Amino acid sequence: MQSNQIVIVGGGVIGLSAAWRLAAAGHAVRLVDRTPGRGASWVAGGMLAPVTEAWPGEEASLHLGEESLRRWPAFAEALAAEGGDPGLSTAGTVVVAFDRGDADQLAVVAEYLAKVGRAAEWLTSRQLRGVEAGLGSVRGGLLVPGDLGVDNRKLLRSLQVAAARRGVEFVEDNATAIEPGRVRTPAADLDCDVVVLAAGAHSGGLHPKLADAVRPLKGEILRLRARRSSLSPPQRTVRAVVEGRPIYLVPRVDGELVVGATQYEAGFDETVGARGVRELLEGAERVFPSIGEYELVESAAGLRAASVDTLPFIGELEPGIFAATGHHRNGLLMAPVTADAIVASLSGEKPPAEVEAAHPERLEH
Repeated sequence: MQSNQIVIVGGGVIGLSAAWRLAAAGHAVRLVDRTPGRGASWVAGGMLAPVTEAWPGEEASLHLGEESLRRWPAFAEALAAEGGDPGLSTAGTVVVAFDRGDADQLAVVAEYLAKVGRAAEWLTSRQLRGVEAGLGSVRGGLLVPGDLGVDNRKLLRSLQVAAARRGVEFVEDNATAIEPGRVRTPAADLDCDVVVLAAGAHSGGLHPKLADAVRPLKGEILRLRARRSSLSPPQRTVRAVVEGRPIYLVPRVDGELVVGATQYEAGFDETVGARGVRELLEGAERVFPSIGEYELVESAAGLRAASVDTLPFIGELEPGIFAATGHHRNGLLMAPVTADAIVASLSGEKPPAEVEAAHPERLEH
């Protein structure tokens, strides 16, 4: 295998995963990001849930997500050995409907999952409360035992440690332009053999092919902590639809609970809005009433990298420039398969078959 000088633009979960894997494969890697390990990845929920994200017509995203989910246990094990425990959870997911309209919408998902042969069991409201005792008055829902979860902040710290141990050089600056063989920053031009564009929502401003294909989509999250007088957080991730609005509750082992996520077209605005906080708290309390007694410890907003068709862009944009961006809600989920695809491409091997649908060449059709 030929060793390359590689510059990765973007230090979120995708950029860090690619940097670690590429360095482990023998490449010389520099990663450019003013604040690596932050951005949208820092405020993510940490759900690794292709099945509960599935929707009719998005089969390519489902298949890509499932392939990455299969890679997650080995990915987490290798990362734990080199960078520390990333906090992988195997507890699964429950998806609940608050009212009749929400139940009808969830029934469409259940029917679709049964049609494509994915494991998801429909439970009545009584059965759901047997699974998660703190749930409120919900209509019914799905139990999805195969979904995983990860502590996003432990994951990011582990990736930074593992990448550094593999020799990745961190350039704490912002890329202002990329071209084959060069990445420009305010401080210097970085020459290289290959550029990997993993700048998330900012990717569209760094390559003309992505200018209208990747856009920022704002999402807000809350972090809460149970008090002694309140019920403990749920054991599993709880996803819900409350009067048409999606919401999720993701437990952490330290007693915190991550609640998200709003979704807005707001450009590059990363402020937290009062309306978003209100909607999250109201929706979460309807699903899990004890949340009203929790301590609110953090509110934050991030910019997802939304693509034009729900699929990310993974592959060569032009000779010498590879894309690894546009993952929307599934950056953490798809990190292993994305990193493996980039490594395979630069090693002269064939990337995983499920990645083919995500190749940037579809922009030309």
